[in-house]
Amino acid sequence: MSFFPSYLNLDNKRVLLVGGGAIALEKLEKLIDFTKDITVISKDVSIEFLNIATKYNIPIIKKDYQKGDIDKFDIVIVATNTISLHKEIYKESRSSRVLVNSVDNTAYCDFIFPSYIKKGDLIISVSTSGSSPAMAKRVRIYIEKLIPPNIGDFLKEMKELRQIMPKGKERMKFFEEKTDNFIKKYFK
Repeated sequence: MSFFPSYLNLDNKRVLLVGGGAIALEKLEKLIDFTKDITVISKDVSIEFLNIATKYNIPIIKKDYQKGDIDKFDIVIVATNTISLHKEIYKESRSSRVLVNSVDNTAYCDFIFPSYIKKGDLIISVSTSGSSPAMAKRVRIYIEKLIPPNIGDFLKEMKELRQIMPKGKERMKFFEEKTDNFIKKYFK
């Protein structure tokens, strides 16, 4: 099964991360690129995890997951080594509108985390639908090397221009030419 590529707006979405180890830390680091409205439930957390959570004021509830803990959340990421817990949380979520990501268990996922590049407003994601996260990561690294470091500044300028220029064919032509010139200059 392939996953539909989509970008979610996490504004006003409450995220629950279950787990506090290395894999949970990897997910936390990706999530904080897009939201800080994250709560963690984990009886144990690594020092590295605690440091990142503290830096971003991410609350940690030090306990084991209990049925009903997902009730106040829109999105749940389960990042533990306990497969039965992944299955339990996924089954529980079926009676609600909560989206679940179960790390390394696509059978218990509504969505997956792609490998991604974020440079300002540019976000490029690469996915193998869970077949090979290592391959997605390698492709991401390859693409990342092609992106000029000033792309964020270029996109900021384009965003500002879009807000002040009137819509129409002339505007479209202007932006296409400006983008083509940027690509010719920096993507060789």
